[in-house]
Amino acid sequence: PVRERWAPAAAMEAREPLRELGGALRAVLARLREGEPSEGREPFELPRFWDALGQTFKVTSQEATKLSLAFSGPPLTSAEDCRKLSGDVQNAILAVATVYYWLPKGQGTTLRKMVRDATTEVVEGMIQLTETILSAPLESLSQEQLISTGGVWEACEQVSSLPRGEHYNQAAVASALASCLGVVKDALEEMEHALVEGQDPYSDIMEDEELGFRGNRDTYWSEADRKLLSSCVGLMKASKACLKKVLGVVKAYGKVDSPEQIAQLDDLADIANEISPSVDELALSMYPPVNELAVRLNAAKLASVLKKVLEITKTSHVCPPSEEGWVQFLTDAVDHNMNKIKNFTQGQL
Repeated sequence: PVRERWAPAAAMEAREPLRELGGALRAVLARLREGEPSEGREPFELPRFWDALGQTFKVTSQEATKLSLAFSGPPLTSAEDCRKLSGDVQNAILAVATVYYWLPKGQGTTLRKMVRDATTEVVEGMIQLTETILSAPLESLSQEQLISTGGVWEACEQVSSLPRGEHYNQAAVASALASCLGVVKDALEEMEHALVEGQDPYSDIMEDEELGFRGNRDTYWSEADRKLLSSCVGLMKASKACLKKVLGVVKAYGKVDSPEQIAQLDDLADIANEISPSVDELALSMYPPVNELAVRLNAAKLASVLKKVLEITKTSHVCPPSEEGWVQFLTDAVDHNMNKIKNFTQGQL
């Protein structure tokens, strides 16, 4: 009985280094989110960077396993062992952050953002794991702890899917464009499905017995709504075509031989990143009851983003004369749909 009475106190003391580790990891995370990579004096070698990053992620994954195992069942982990485990985790995370800081700005902001996101995810995963262990009952392996440990493993494995090779920033930009394209495709499919003639856009929502059937027009599109929305869908289709074409020319012609080429690719990724949220905002405003003014404003915002993407593409190295035809065609398509939307919503201004 005496031993049992003292066990919780001993366990609390044994876990103290874990609390300190949590604080240290949060400090690393804050610095990663705000900090800028250093422009090192040593010449930067990309293969060495990738090897080091892969190695530090692997070590971090192993340290997460060791930490989790130590707190998965009896006997009680001693304060000394906990201190050593916490120290090893902290060193592994500091090594991950240090390697990220090797990556200079000149290698491209898109690549750097992807590496930073992967790095912060590992640190967040480790913070989550330490918090789960601290809040779990003594010496028992909870479902949450298993999930948190798996989360760290998953975050550490992400390093293998980061874009690399000699055209690293081109690959990073292509990867960013492909993920935007996926989001836009989904939004377009959903809207086309909802607009099928006679379909109730809210058909997937269960009927409310108290309210009865939703016979009021707030849940249906009128004929005028459908005319307006078909031009909005035209704008969404232009968004998909635009991302598909830009992705194609980035893969075919994208180069990273000069700072100017790297910067042009980064500019393309930055502006293209604005397409999918703009498509989502337009799609949301298209559901009944339709507010025509909101639809017009969201359509205008998307049209402006698309024209900017096309303009940046046209003036960059990824657009040789042979590609200028589709840039003009899509610019005209955006204008055509936007003019129709303006005509349909004239009474709103």
